[in-house]
Amino acid sequence: MDGALPARARGLRHARPHAGEGATTFELFFDLVYVFAVTQVTDLISHEHGAEGVLHGLILFGMLWWTWCTFVWLGNQLRADVGLGAVGFGLALVGVFVIALAIPSAWDSAGEGLPGPVVLVSAYLFVRLVHLVVYTIAARDDAGLRRQIAISRLPLLVQAVLLVIGVVVGGQAQTALFAIAMLGEWLSVYLTSRHGSWRIYSASHWTERFELFVLIVLGESLVAVGVGAGEHPLTIPLLLAAGLGVVLAICLWWLYFDLVAAATGRRVAELAGTERIRIAFEAYVYGHFPLVAGVLLAAVGVEGALRLAGTDESLGAFYGLCLVGGVALHLIGHLIFDLRVQRARNVARACALVILVGLAPAIIRLPALGGLAAVTMVLVVLVVFERLYFAELRRQSRDA
Repeated sequence: MDGALPARARGLRHARPHAGEGATTFELFFDLVYVFAVTQVTDLISHEHGAEGVLHGLILFGMLWWTWCTFVWLGNQLRADVGLGAVGFGLALVGVFVIALAIPSAWDSAGEGLPGPVVLVSAYLFVRLVHLVVYTIAARDDAGLRRQIAISRLPLLVQAVLLVIGVVVGGQAQTALFAIAMLGEWLSVYLTSRHGSWRIYSASHWTERFELFVLIVLGESLVAVGVGAGEHPLTIPLLLAAGLGVVLAICLWWLYFDLVAAATGRRVAELAGTERIRIAFEAYVYGHFPLVAGVLLAAVGVEGALRLAGTDESLGAFYGLCLVGGVALHLIGHLIFDLRVQRARNVARACALVILVGLAPAIIRLPALGGLAAVTMVLVVLVVFERLYFAELRRQSRDA
């Protein structure tokens, strides 16, 4: 069989990351399109300004998240900047960019130009097809991986049918069918993959890729500060609100990157075989979704607080719940992540979560600046506590 393949094809097949090898520059470039896509999602949520808009945004973000995760798996199977990998990632980049362009009209078939839902679903399925084809070719020497990829085709086919039906019927049925399509595939893949034959050749590549996506959504939270502040003249309340928004983003960064990222990265590197795959799915593919989706929702709340800064208006239910709910969802993601990887219960973060939820009714009614300050202070207190409580652990971690 090898003799029938051109030398270039044989080389492409084996161009995979080695153990300890991190992300390629082309993967970093690939991630940039998700910066635009995430911004489009937050704009959609803010524009629709209601519970349905939040649901629409989370569904779209879930679809984006799944496409990104599939290419993290692929990038661990073959280098993204060489031959077949570069072609696959390049085609997917174009597809994701089209998805991002279609996001504002994802639930609107009546506007000018091409129907948004049709463009969205077509681009999404194109990206998924590119991944499936390239992954299958890359796995040609691995019977177990080929079998696992084949198993994943059925959930994708069912999802494609549901998405197409959703586009045809439109309205609330489209929302329901899109949600079912997304959650159905997530559940199916989880059930068929926990003890399956997926491969992670480089643990550092895997963990680094997810760390980079966390940075993407944290960057979006800073963009939200700039967007909210840029709509009004500079005033003392506006500058205070902007400062609070930046401090909030710094706290979220600290909660993930101070100890968690490095400790969990070492833990994944220590594991092998089925246990590594199980951790990859439960803690990263699934466990990271509430963590990053929470930052996205919090960014919407921060942007709203900046828009209302300097007025007597309260945050209100929409912006207040986006802010509190987003930070709470982020903390839930941390609790899931810590419990699954380190088998540890972070009581401080659980307490911060309870406090935030308990303060939610008051935060909604407070003036925008006060509500943002309350949420930020909860995070500041949490960070200061953890910095003192885990001081020795931090020293040991950095000496390791």
